[in-house]
Amino acid sequence: MHDLTGFQRDLLYVVAGYDSPNGLGIKRDLEEYYEQEIHHSRLYPNLDTLADKGLIEKGEQDRRANFYAITKRGWREIEARREWESERIDEASGRLDV
Repeated sequence: MHDLTGFQRDLLYVVAGYDSPNGLGIKRDLEEYYEQEIHHSRLYPNLDTLADKGLIEKGEQDRRANFYAITKRGWREIEARREWESERIDEASGRLDV
């Protein structure tokens, strides 16, 4: 996951949080989080990148929409990232005088 942009990481987390969301559902979730419009030209190429890396799967929901699902590899990457973040936070909190 170290080679993903922050936006791609956020996309991966959003896909992981739902059962096979479509692009518009992902877009709405990110727009709420970022508090700004997410353009299709930013969203779909980044979803394709995650699919190319094997972190999500892309399937056809109907003629007009695709669905996305996290892969086992995607879950492993999220877990590794959460572990790394937790270690960093634990180290930092150990240095605080609270």
